[in-house]
Amino acid sequence: MNFLTVQRIIGQLLMLFSLTMLPPVGVSLYFGDGHWQPFFDSFAGMLAVGVAIWWPARKAHRELRVRDGFLIVSMFWIVLGLAGAVPLLISDRPDLDLTDAVFEAVSGFTTTGATVLVGLEELPISILYFRQQIQWLGGIGIVVLAVALLPMLGVGGMQLLKAESPRPAKDVRLTPRITETAKALWVIYVTLTVLCAACYWMAGMSPFDAIAHAFSTVSTGGHSTHDASLGYFDNVAVEIVASLFMFLGAVNFALHFFVLRYRRLQDYFRDPEFRAFFFLVTCLFLLTVGMLLFNRVYTTDTAIRQSVFTAISAQTGTGFFTTDYSVWPGAIPVILLLATFISGSAGSTSGGMKVIRWLLIWKQGQREVQHLIHPSAEIPVRIGSKPVDWRIIDSVWGFFAAYMILFAVLMVLMMIAGADHVTAFSAIASCINNYGVGLGEVSSNFRSLNDAGKWLCVIAMLLGRLEIFPLLVIATPSFWRR
Repeated sequence: MNFLTVQRIIGQLLMLFSLTMLPPVGVSLYFGDGHWQPFFDSFAGMLAVGVAIWWPARKAHRELRVRDGFLIVSMFWIVLGLAGAVPLLISDRPDLDLTDAVFEAVSGFTTTGATVLVGLEELPISILYFRQQIQWLGGIGIVVLAVALLPMLGVGGMQLLKAESPRPAKDVRLTPRITETAKALWVIYVTLTVLCAACYWMAGMSPFDAIAHAFSTVSTGGHSTHDASLGYFDNVAVEIVASLFMFLGAVNFALHFFVLRYRRLQDYFRDPEFRAFFFLVTCLFLLTVGMLLFNRVYTTDTAIRQSVFTAISAQTGTGFFTTDYSVWPGAIPVILLLATFISGSAGSTSGGMKVIRWLLIWKQGQREVQHLIHPSAEIPVRIGSKPVDWRIIDSVWGFFAAYMILFAVLMVLMMIAGADHVTAFSAIASCINNYGVGLGEVSSNFRSLNDAGKWLCVIAMLLGRLEIFPLLVIATPSFWRR
């Protein structure tokens, strides 16, 4: 383990992250909310700590190995949650204790969108901006940003990217060099954000709300500047814009890259995962609208409007809402929550287990049925026209097992901590899938949970954002052996 090199990079990343405290300072000064001091103090403190970590190891430039990448990514996301909580903790508005401040920060960086705050309209505008900004940074991974902007990290950038994206996706090396790959991803990410903000503004939002909600839409984060989320605007055009960009944010960014490079929109529908994702969104919408109409909850027009938006918000794991769907009849709320276990595509900003993994599990199930009928046949599992390596299928089953076991353990611990069955199930499901909206006591916010429950949710959010294995890897004794 190259501890000094890891220390150097963590210090550099923390110094880089300290700069993100300056935009809220600018927002505070521009709007005159008088709340710039917590962010400036946080900037100075993080910069000092980052320098203190980096300075003793500044001359360490050994090549990174894969295990070093896992350690850097895992440790930095933990550091992110703690560092991001600092301005919330030292601020008098909102008045949060350590648990609530860390919960809010981790929820933002992991693009979960769960919150313990109420009365958002009364908070300083710089705080509202900060909550949206940390989602945007967390959306595609601040480590990718660091690789793009810090070539002084030296060799080993690909190890960071692999640790950040341990998922069965297209080759993350979209361009020959890792720095160019990271920049290509961020160009697409920034472009979608700018387009989303412009569309929100044209749909009737104020410039600030347009930018703030663009941050949380493209990142599929779901935080809003209003307690009623997008329901505050009661605007069909806003909901259409949100639905479009939530969907785009949940599509594999590598697929966006190739479509833009070769200028062929049909390439979207040539991708098996995209077709499966589109099919799932369509089925969830039809099922939701059918049950709403059957139970006569809304008129036809309103049912279609509510179903389209809510189905896309749930399937992409964003967590925006325009109404309290937890009171909808029958199994609709549970079905919407279960959809978040699948969520969006690999290589996207969404959470959950990803469509490609569920598609592989479905194909494997089909193969086993065919093998029972034809025991001697060699039947490969294919995605599109290409057979899938058995090692990938094994890793998917391993991921699925680890995901469900950890979900069950955390849910039981949540019940031991005092939550009822519905609240425990939905809180952990919402957090581990990085969705942010639950049922029961957490249908509107997570404020009612006790401290133990909130820390369990923090663990679930980090596990979901890093897709289980990076945190499990560093928790195994063999990882630390030479």
